[in-house]
Amino acid sequence: MDEEGKQLGVLPTRQALEIADERGYDLVEVAPGADPPVCRLMDFGKFKYEATRKEREARRARRARPTNELREVRMKTRIGEHDRLAKTRLAKRLLGQGAKVKVSVMFRGRENEHPEIGMNLLRLVAEALVDDAALESPPNFESRRMLSMILAPVSGPNARDQKSNQRREKVRA
Repeated sequence: MDEEGKQLGVLPTRQALEIADERGYDLVEVAPGADPPVCRLMDFGKFKYEATRKEREARRARRARPTNELREVRMKTRIGEHDRLAKTRLAKRLLGQGAKVKVSVMFRGRENEHPEIGMNLLRLVAEALVDDAALESPPNFESRRMLSMILAPVSGPNARDQKSNQRREKVRA
C-alpha cells in the first residue's frame, strides 16, 4: 500500500524500496506472516510519535477519570477540637479528589447513651464542609456503636451556589 492506502500490488522488495525512497517515505512491513508479506509506505517516525502521544493521552484520561470510591473518616465522641478540624480538612481533601466520604462517629461503653454528642459532631463537620460537599445520606445509626453520614463532592462552582442553601437547611434540620 502507498501513503494514501492504495494498493500497489505485488512488487519485488528492491522496487518497493525504490518507490518508498523516491516518495520520501519508509517501507514498513505490517503483516510479515502473510503470503506474500504486506508492506506499507509511511513516515515511520511520525507514526511512532503519534502512537506515543495517543498512549500518553489515554493514560492521562484514565488517571483523570473520576472515581466513585467511598472513603471513610472515623472519629470518636471525645475528639478534641484540633483533631476534629484535622479530620474535616482530610474529608475536604478527599472530596476535592472526587471521592465520596463517609464520616463515622464510633461510640464505646456508656457513650452509647448519648447519641446527641455524635449528632452534634457530625453536624459540625457537615457545616464546615457545606461549600465542598452535598449531604448524600443524613446521619443515621449503622449499628449500636456507630453513627455515620455520607458526603458527595459538589461538581462545579455553579452547583455549589445553588445547593448551598438546601444543604444548610438539611444540616440544621
